[in-house]
Amino acid sequence: MRALTIKILETGSLPQELQEKYGDYAAMFRNLLTGKNPHLSFESYAILEDKLPEKVASCDAWLITGSKHAVYERHAWIEGISEFIRQAYAADIPLIGICFGHQLIVQALGWRVQKSANGWGLGATRYPLSQRPTWMQTSSGVDAFTIQAFHQDQVITPPEHSEIIVGSEFCPYAALNIDNKALTFQGHPEFSATFNKTLFTNRRPLKTNNPPSLS
Repeated sequence: MRALTIKILETGSLPQELQEKYGDYAAMFRNLLTGKNPHLSFESYAILEDKLPEKVASCDAWLITGSKHAVYERHAWIEGISEFIRQAYAADIPLIGICFGHQLIVQALGWRVQKSANGWGLGATRYPLSQRPTWMQTSSGVDAFTIQAFHQDQVITPPEHSEIIVGSEFCPYAALNIDNKALTFQGHPEFSATFNKTLFTNRRPLKTNNPPSLS
């Protein structure tokens, strides 16, 4: 079997004390995905350090991570990676977006993301299946999956040709298949419950005067 190459665009970085214990975002995805398929190889790019790849057609898929930033913030690196997403999408190179990456792919393709009036989504979150894609292998009778969430922004309007995989009243567009070119998740399959709680505790002082609760 040919080894598949996934290149990870790291749009966020963790505090050093968390990286020492849990690894960086790229390491979390390597651990998650190699457990499912040992024939994967990985490269990662620190987008916040202006290390955007030069070519889109140099791998089997691009994976865009989470970030503490909002996709609608005005940063040069967000403009750069948005154009990169559009080029990869036009070239039919598969895209995978997680949390910030989910939102950024949608916004880069011309659709809407904003801070949700529903507030924060935090902790283990159950997402009912809106429809089961043909490639999704699930046990008989399974109609939802649960992964960790850590977000306040949400996709408000999904792109045309989107298949809504899962959604809820709180987060209607929690996972999307966009024209069989991009697969995006609002939640974090790479996060453990312990890590998510630790991340929340670490970032809590940086939030608003009325920060979210994990209870």
